[in-house]
Amino acid sequence: MISRWNDSDAEKFAGDPLKMRVYTSQLIGQEEDLVLHGGGNTSVKGDVKDLFGETVEVLFVKGSGWDLASIEAEGFAPVRLDVLKKMAELESLSDSDMVKGQRAAMTDSSAPNPSVEAILHAIIPSKFVDHTHADAVVTVTNTLDGENHIRKIYGDNILIVPYVKAGFILAKKVYELTKDIDWNSLEGIVLLNHGIFTFDDDARKSYEKMIELVTKAENYLEEHGAHKSIAVEERMLPEFPHLDVARLRKAVSYAAETAMITRVLRGKEERGFANLPNVSEIAARGPLTPDHVFRAKHIPMIMTGNTENDVNKFAERYREYFDRNADGALTCLDPAPRWAVWRGQGIAVMGKNLTDVNIVTGIAKHTIRAIQWGEAIGGWKALEDSEIFEIEYWELEQAKLKKGGAPPPFQGKIALITGAASGIGKACAETLSAQGAVVAGLDINPEIENNIENGLALGIACDVTDQKAVRKAVERTIEEFGGLDILVSNAGTFPSSMTIEEQDAGAWNKSIDLNLNSHRSLLQECIPYLKYGIDPAVVIIGSKNVPAPGPGASAYSVAKAGLTQLARVAALELGQFGIRVNIVHPNMVFDTGIWTQEVLETRAKHYGVTVEEYKTSNLLKTEVTSKNVAELVVSMAGPAFAKTTGAQIPIDGGNERVV
Repeated sequence: MISRWNDSDAEKFAGDPLKMRVYTSQLIGQEEDLVLHGGGNTSVKGDVKDLFGETVEVLFVKGSGWDLASIEAEGFAPVRLDVLKKMAELESLSDSDMVKGQRAAMTDSSAPNPSVEAILHAIIPSKFVDHTHADAVVTVTNTLDGENHIRKIYGDNILIVPYVKAGFILAKKVYELTKDIDWNSLEGIVLLNHGIFTFDDDARKSYEKMIELVTKAENYLEEHGAHKSIAVEERMLPEFPHLDVARLRKAVSYAAETAMITRVLRGKEERGFANLPNVSEIAARGPLTPDHVFRAKHIPMIMTGNTENDVNKFAERYREYFDRNADGALTCLDPAPRWAVWRGQGIAVMGKNLTDVNIVTGIAKHTIRAIQWGEAIGGWKALEDSEIFEIEYWELEQAKLKKGGAPPPFQGKIALITGAASGIGKACAETLSAQGAVVAGLDINPEIENNIENGLALGIACDVTDQKAVRKAVERTIEEFGGLDILVSNAGTFPSSMTIEEQDAGAWNKSIDLNLNSHRSLLQECIPYLKYGIDPAVVIIGSKNVPAPGPGASAYSVAKAGLTQLARVAALELGQFGIRVNIVHPNMVFDTGIWTQEVLETRAKHYGVTVEEYKTSNLLKTEVTSKNVAELVVSMAGPAFAKTTGAQIPIDGGNERVV
């Protein structure tokens, strides 16, 4: 492992211990082989002035919820050092009371909760303390002869601490082991099955001790052939199993009782691991570190080919694991897997949102490598499931469950929207995303791929009149997120006003092609995946011109009328699969691409009114915006319309011709 220390960068923070702490913490956080997604913690001891102007010695320790890779000064909680040291002397202390005590000892009430390992940081006398879950170190300890391997690597310069749960128990254990120790004789502390600590009065020395000690473990693994043990699948990548992934996602979502996103990792290492002859046995021995259980469960699911059965069996075994270890009034977490070994394909990861998916992806990638390393030096052996359970059902985590609010209403839902770069499509993407959905947006404007914002998790440049391009876009959505729940069929155009007598055949065909035919193609490509959606819903963007066409708009009105009829037939056909199909009929939504100034002036002139009068020419004398339409669309995709299909709802401020 290479040190990321840079003298010119570090000079900026000389003389400011907290800023230097931020700098070296970020160096640690940027190295995934040291910490993953919020793992690890760091601290620095320093002085602050209290309310009375008196100097107080505090421990600035990483706060809960912060990630070392991006932590800033405000991410460190200042806790009175003398209080933390006194807490270490207590005979017993529940972790809940420990958290309360640490919170009460903070000199800044607006700071985040201190790390649960704050007491341990406090009793280490050095100014700077670094703690990581370094893959190489934890892998070595997660073997049949882990402690002896550690002694061979480090000799007597490391304090080895048998595994105990993080929090007060761990701090108390280290306190007892180090009462009479000469701290200067130690280069660090290795917590078996957990991680490693380094420390020094100099920030650089503490950081580079971490790099040095982890490098020794990496070298030890390499010397014993561990790095050569990683299985790699060189055969051609198989065809992506789009429908199978959608089936998997649906089964996992049902087990979790909430919509889940699913992604399949099909790199050479993931496929190599999945194809190991003994993968079902070695993968089920436990996680790389206990902390991973919060995100990835205690073991992965092993897929055999019968998706629903595999998920049901995993859920059943998880409940058995809970019943076997539960003691007291614990709330069983959802029994759905968070990652799975899929022979021939690789590794599948699942999460309630994209953040969860990305975190589990990192955990799975590091775990499959560590398992193979561990096998190479004597055999992978994680903690007993009772010890993992103790972490997964930690009183602090159970307390979080009770305090946690309701998730966003569309969390885990996957939506596809056409015409998503502007107007109604863009507004729908923003509104769905704000309520928790992941959104794939299609648009003919290629900039949609370079500017992933405005609610889009995935932007795809696509001519929706090209069915092959539409198929590829839908398949890419499945590859990214695992399924499809919501389809907003929105792309369209408003041709220039033209009577039937003077109608141009090219303009007519273009309108029919985009405003009608493309929606049929899109629906056809999406239906197979919507059948495996979670409460699937299709919302078609129609037009007021369906119930009340206007002169000069035959190409548009006929296409939208045909689209409405298509939606009605779709509602009849798809209801048996639980797929709802509804239509909204907007009118005069002027912040969309089809309403150019030229079109506005032409329509206003046709009716003999000003542009402003034309904009509010409805019963409510109000202007209808894209956001207004989006809010209705999102409502129709949600539980409020769970029992409605085939409906046509106007959003036009009230049109006397429709009413």
